[in-house]
Amino acid sequence: MARMTGRRALSAVPVLLAVTFAVFAVAAASPFDPVKAYTGTAGLTASQENLDQIRANLGVDQPLVSRWWHWLTSALGGDLGDSSTLRQPVADVIAERVGWSALLATTAFALAVLLGTALGVAAARRPGGLLDRAVSAAAYTLEAAPGFWLGLLAIWFFALKLGVLPAGGLTDTASDTVTFGQVASHLVLPAAVLGVTQLPWFFLYVRQGVADALDEDPVRGARARGIGERTVLLGHALRSGMLPMLTLIGSRVPELITGALLVETVFSWPGIAAATVQAATAVDFPLLAALTVLATTAVLAGNLLSDLLYGLADPRVGFDG
Repeated sequence: MARMTGRRALSAVPVLLAVTFAVFAVAAASPFDPVKAYTGTAGLTASQENLDQIRANLGVDQPLVSRWWHWLTSALGGDLGDSSTLRQPVADVIAERVGWSALLATTAFALAVLLGTALGVAAARRPGGLLDRAVSAAAYTLEAAPGFWLGLLAIWFFALKLGVLPAGGLTDTASDTVTFGQVASHLVLPAAVLGVTQLPWFFLYVRQGVADALDEDPVRGARARGIGERTVLLGHALRSGMLPMLTLIGSRVPELITGALLVETVFSWPGIAAATVQAATAVDFPLLAALTVLATTAVLAGNLLSDLLYGLADPRVGFDG
């Protein structure tokens, strides 16, 4: 495991370098002017001399390679630069928001894995049964449903029509303090919506894997020896059937990040979604590069996690990848 982790960490270095350079290249080709985004309406009446000075202060008057290299060397030294749109250090922007994004994504991912696994096992016990048909139909429907549409539907039903859950934000509007109870109640809807968008994939993988495992000779042999159905299902079929699902974990991380950005926007969750949108539209080089590196690292970590879990679940595979 240590060797695999080390090899993956080394291979991630050129990937991150290429990703950051691509961010600066795309931003340089963007039609958005970072100086206009920085000055706002004041830039309409500012002199060309002042605009050129602001452009120099932001560092956007330098060639592409120079801007990228300056940011990279500063980032390696611990300085991620300053955000031109949010007017604060990039490190502070990320520190204030990434924790809330991680809380939302982790809760939603755990919900999707646990509920998807439970429903997949239940459906695989009786293929073609009422539960299997109902849950499979719902899963295929949810696969095609946009996350933002599900979020708006959840707000309309649970917050506006029933009034049982808050519509968005982190705390109640009348409260100036952040408490566990308020955060938990405000987390329910965005985490549930994000989890539901990921659930169909885990359900379908587990259902198919467990159904195939129940038809294998080792499981038939266990039943022939008189082993209880519960032991056969959970001790034999589930372990074998979940192997394909473990590889799904890493591949769902990019979709989870994208879905989290949409869900955060719909529910006004104070994560990195708003910062990402502002950084992209305002061509905020330092913030955009830092957020992209963060997302890329999360994807690489997800792929590594899925490989490690697969190796632990199936010793025949090992950790040679």
